[in-house]
Amino acid sequence: MTNNQERLQKVIAQSGVTSRRKAEELILDGKVKVNGKVVLTLGTKVSPNDKVEVNGVPLEKEPPVYYLLYKPRGVISSVKDDKGRKVVTDLLSDEITERVFPIGRLDYDTSGVILLTNDGEFANLLMHPSHKIDKVYVAKIKGIPTKTELLQLRKGVKSGQDVLKAVQYRIISSDKKANTTLIELTLHQGKNRHVRRMMEEIGYPVQKLKREKFGFLTVEGLTPGEYRPLNPKEIKQMRNLAQ
Repeated sequence: MTNNQERLQKVIAQSGVTSRRKAEELILDGKVKVNGKVVLTLGTKVSPNDKVEVNGVPLEKEPPVYYLLYKPRGVISSVKDDKGRKVVTDLLSDEITERVFPIGRLDYDTSGVILLTNDGEFANLLMHPSHKIDKVYVAKIKGIPTKTELLQLRKGVKSGQDVLKAVQYRIISSDKKANTTLIELTLHQGKNRHVRRMMEEIGYPVQKLKREKFGFLTVEGLTPGEYRPLNPKEIKQMRNLAQ
């Protein structure tokens, strides 16, 4: 056994094919081969020289990459869109050849920080709700809510089958003449259209929304549509936040 061997499910996850948990399911279902033989044992270790296949498709071993993108409004948080709309990966340079994908989603009309990677394990680590990584949003809402109304955000607001919560909130400013409020909201959950649905339920629809922070990461120094690689220290700190 050599020091550069890794657990099979970790190798699959790091390739960007799927999360580690899903990789484990694929192994147990007999969908993974190593050097032409089906492997059913979790924890099996492989080296860079081993040929791994998932559902009959050889695993391409790409080096892991991590990017922070300032997503503009009017862009889909996906790698493709059946309606032909622009997606976040369209904003990346042709020099980036790795098959990256966004970690989580931002709504079409929401701007702000989003991470892209080809490391499925890293993505799964950051998105798992039990890890409670802060995601900070600033919303411009119609109306000026009372303290009592805002308390509902901490308790949880029922919307369809979901209970939507904010870990904390802070009023930044209110404009009585325009009848609008600027509010900062910190979430741990990441439900579909979370902030917009939550605010609509208490009667204060969102007019504009931006994600200011993902953990400690911000879009400082970037303009909408620009991106930068995460440095090794940032990658390590994000892992530590989740763990």
